Amino acid sequence: MNILLVEDHPIFRFGVRQLIRQRWPDAVVGEAGNMAEALAAARGGPWQAAVADLHLPDADGVEIVSCLLRAAPAMPVLVLSLNAEAAYAQRVLQMGAAGYLSKDKAADELAAALERVMGGGRYISTALAEHMADRMAGQGRIHPHDGLSTQEYRVMLQLALGRRVGDIAARMNLSPKTVSTYRGRILEKLNVASNAELARYCVGHGLLDGRPPETA
Repeated sequence: MNILLVEDHPIFRFGVRQLIRQRWPDAVVGEAGNMAEALAAARGGPWQAAVADLHLPDADGVEIVSCLLRAAPAMPVLVLSLNAEAAYAQRVLQMGAAGYLSKDKAADELAAALERVMGGGRYISTALAEHMADRMAGQGRIHPHDGLSTQEYRVMLQLALGRRVGDIAARMNLSPKTVSTYRGRILEKLNVASNAELARYCVGHGLLDGRPPETA
């Protein structure tokens, strides 16, 4: 069994690798500490699954899932994240991730999560599933960003990180005009007037998964 581990912290990589080998002693665990290494490894598969953090030196958030799936469409991606918000997990699953697990649950649930996604299923913890069900039933708090489309959400996060329209267009294979159109819709839907206000909104709602806005 081959599993690709995408995580920039060596100590956490070591811990996850040990958890995998406790369950599958003969597992081959490939490791990548940044997005460039991860994409090269993903294309060189095959991998039964990828376990990926959403905070890398050269990539961030939902874009990591998108990039991995473009590189290896058949590879299920299990996200390990510090962010335990149901809304964030829901967006990552909408992007195509096969599962979502907060890092504080990894020791107890990683093996079960991997078994589920490698078997073609999807995995989220019981607590997250309950929160997501509450949101869908209208019991949870609904925020303006919940009304964004998937593409708008991706653009929002990158604008909040301080990226320019041209850079976002290149990353997403879109025209700058299209990104600018998305930006206008995002500002209107979130009722903010500038990228700076947008960044504060995203930080305040925990949408950047602990990643600070970039500085020029």
